[in-house]
Amino acid sequence: MENPITSKCCNHQPWFVLLVFFVFCIELFSFDYSGLTAKKSALVTVLDDNHGNVINTQSSLPHGFTEITNASVSPLPKTDEKGDLKVGTEIDSCVGRYIFVHDLPSRFNEDLVNNCRLLTRGTDKNMCPYLDNLGFGPEIENPEDVLMNNSWFLTNQFLLEVIFHNKMKRYECLTNDSSIASAIYVPFYAGLDMSLYLWGFNTTVRDSASLGLVKWLSEKPEWKRMWGRDHFLVAGRIAWDFRRQSDNETDWGSKLRFLPESKNMSMLSIESSSWNNDYAIPYPTCFHPSKDSEIFQWQDRMRRQNRQYLFSFAGAPRPEYQNSIRGKIIDQCLASKSQCKLLDCNYGATNCDNPVNVMKVFQSSIFCLQPPGDSYTRRSIFDSILAGCIPVFFHPGTAYAQYIWHLPKNYTAYSVYLPVKDLSEWKINLNETLLRMPEDRILRLREEVIKLIPRVVYTSSRSRSETLEDAFDLAVKGILDRIESLRVMIREGKDPSIGFADGDDYKYTFSTYDTSMLNHFKIFHMV
Repeated sequence: MENPITSKCCNHQPWFVLLVFFVFCIELFSFDYSGLTAKKSALVTVLDDNHGNVINTQSSLPHGFTEITNASVSPLPKTDEKGDLKVGTEIDSCVGRYIFVHDLPSRFNEDLVNNCRLLTRGTDKNMCPYLDNLGFGPEIENPEDVLMNNSWFLTNQFLLEVIFHNKMKRYECLTNDSSIASAIYVPFYAGLDMSLYLWGFNTTVRDSASLGLVKWLSEKPEWKRMWGRDHFLVAGRIAWDFRRQSDNETDWGSKLRFLPESKNMSMLSIESSSWNNDYAIPYPTCFHPSKDSEIFQWQDRMRRQNRQYLFSFAGAPRPEYQNSIRGKIIDQCLASKSQCKLLDCNYGATNCDNPVNVMKVFQSSIFCLQPPGDSYTRRSIFDSILAGCIPVFFHPGTAYAQYIWHLPKNYTAYSVYLPVKDLSEWKINLNETLLRMPEDRILRLREEVIKLIPRVVYTSSRSRSETLEDAFDLAVKGILDRIESLRVMIREGKDPSIGFADGDDYKYTFSTYDTSMLNHFKIFHMV
């Protein structure tokens, strides 16, 4: 006997198939539409790199003196419930590059900028004009056909921390979720803080902000993840200024870098110390291009320069330093007459803060002499590179042992090294030595110097480079690699504290560089 129920269904089978197909289409359309609208969500879904958890972050970074929008925070790829990448999603370029920026109390940065009239730069009392244009300073109004328009500024060499912070606000891989960050940036303006108390203040006052900072940091949950070893800060002064080794009132600087918590952090500054957790990155020059094309145009211009001087020196003698070789350099420059150009920066003889005066000399020179000054390094190193002028170094601590992320390891490819440990060892005739340099080698050296230009400039904080990496990009890459190497040690069961903050007494010694240079000179004199 036929079942009445199945009989009825079978009689209407075509209609049943159409009904099922119609429902399926509605479901498919709803799925696609939800996928499209999900992209417009105000939340960004990110994947915890360590735990595989899906986390939501806010759409903007609550920090700084300029607004940061959703575009500043990049999402990680979408995942399924197990934390695995969904098929068809693109790999996120920010994986391993996310940076979390601490929202510090204003006393550690913004208040220092607002009280700029209390700061001192050593020669005049007012730092305020130099803080214009996000730390680049006022635009140079009269380039005198020496500089390119709209790209050159009167930049103070001690404002790296302000420039770096403003560029970090445009970094493409910022995150508000510290649990996914590969590094934690601490925007403390240590150099500006110290310049408030350079003279006439006791050590208690000089160390006050540093002690307050490390207390604030150590109470944050981010600190406990790696006990600060994924934290870094940037200073616009030499690292030695933050390594006062006693509490004697007559000793210079602060003891920031000797505080226990600070020892666990890395610091980037214009000159590193001999401790392993200090790293040097280039001084800010006065060239801040906003487009790659401006860099390319400048490089081409430097290749075409007519260089009438064999060598030049911009600086002042240092008679107060017993072993300074600057006096010898100045004497030989003057004796060389038309072969050498001296730009006397001694006590206002020439305005050497104006890049027009400096670049005019360097662009006309084949070699630029770079002896140590008040410390191992000087901004003139990077001014000479900008001018396509081959730097001549006399000490490994001036560049080779310093800017390991920005300058080539093969220093003979872009510079000349004439090792002189102190004045008693001076046996060099600069004119004769540099005249013996073969023309083809000079051309190779100059081309390598010109190629370095993008790596040593801090491009405009209001734009991003299309194809080139600037000094900021390379510094960020360097510190991320440094922190990742610590994570590898932890995964391998090793103690990341071993060697992290140790002093290296051999960092600035001559032996390693002298041996290789000796072989080079043997070849050089045979040519």
